[in-house]
Amino acid sequence: MSNSPENALKTMLANIPEKTGKPLDEWLGIIGKLGLSKHGQIVSYLKTEHGVTHGFANLLANRAKGGGEIDGDGLIDAQYVGDKMHLRPIYDALISIVNEFGSDVVLSPKKTYMSIRRSKQFAIIQPSTKTCIDLGINLKGIPASGKLELSGSFNAMVSHRVRLSSVEDVNQEVKSWLLRSFEVS
Repeated sequence: MSNSPENALKTMLANIPEKTGKPLDEWLGIIGKLGLSKHGQIVSYLKTEHGVTHGFANLLANRAKGGGEIDGDGLIDAQYVGDKMHLRPIYDALISIVNEFGSDVVLSPKKTYMSIRRSKQFAIIQPSTKTCIDLGINLKGIPASGKLELSGSFNAMVSHRVRLSSVEDVNQEVKSWLLRSFEVS
């Protein structure tokens, strides 16, 4: 079975009872009685009042609002399920960094990665394997050195990549590369 977002969604739906303690129909009944109209309110409620993780809260809110398709948050959640779930904190740390750059940062979720743009794409975050996230960065003219590799066949939309396998890998050096790429985009 492929690791497509559609298959990830099917897996998440099948795992709702085990991971949240209740079947989908029961959650839909609980949410229906709340009277909340906004997706974010439902997600917040499920996380706060029931301890549901963000990915499942997002999925339940989406289903409660009649959605069958994966939205932007769902695209990202679907990338970090199963054997890639432990990589989500790395993604979150990277997003936290780029959000510090200001309001002109645009996050554009795709099926297999997150595109990060300003006037043009300056970075991508992709959970490429079970053990690492590839951070693609546009740093044309900068030589590869240490963890900063040329992108090679990874992705033609970026010049370099950094392989990150833990939150500790998201350090000041990574932040400086992202900032430099942001500043020239």
